[in-house]
Amino acid sequence: MSRRTELPPPPPPVRIRTWPDEQALLADRAGILAWLVGRGMGAVRLAQFLLLVAGVQIGWLMVGGAVRAVVQEVVDPFGLIIGAVIGALGVGVMTAAGIVLGLLLRRDAAMHRLTRQWGALASDPAGDARLRLPGLSLCWLLVSFLVGALGLWLSLETPATARRGEDTYVEVAYVMGAGALLWIAGLIGVVKAVTHYRWAVRLVTARPPSAAP
Repeated sequence: MSRRTELPPPPPPVRIRTWPDEQALLADRAGILAWLVGRGMGAVRLAQFLLLVAGVQIGWLMVGGAVRAVVQEVVDPFGLIIGAVIGALGVGVMTAAGIVLGLLLRRDAAMHRLTRQWGALASDPAGDARLRLPGLSLCWLLVSFLVGALGLWLSLETPATARRGEDTYVEVAYVMGAGALLWIAGLIGVVKAVTHYRWAVRLVTARPPSAAP
């Protein structure tokens, strides 16, 4: 398929299919599935996902830093203004990264629906074996697991080791929030990797009903 940003359409209904034979159907099906899987599970998509997660964390860091500066220290009016500006910028960065991340996940869900629809159109075990992408699936799984494990550790370890008089509620809440964001991001990545691999394995091992025209 050509390099494009628009998603391909779902398979046409049986009554309006125009493939001359099964080989033509399989060729179109293979091209669309390869494009969808490459865009959804490729290294570029993983990098986009991690950069957006980092953007959310940077925004949270800026907001937390501004709040801690205001709460913990007696600052002059100029310092309050600087803190407010940094906090507002942090909210903007976090919100923008979160919105883009949400749109990315929504697009991933749409692509996954299309892969299931096109995969159910016919059976091609030899060609579909390439869609498993075991290396990339494992990379998604390991990276997401590490991110989620770090976030879970921060969320649980921080309140458990906080000491009265030394660690403030603001500091504990800030670190727990950062950990929760990482944990959620890791969970999303793990689910994505496992879901793709299970779908690809079922596609190869299960034979769907023939739908050739």
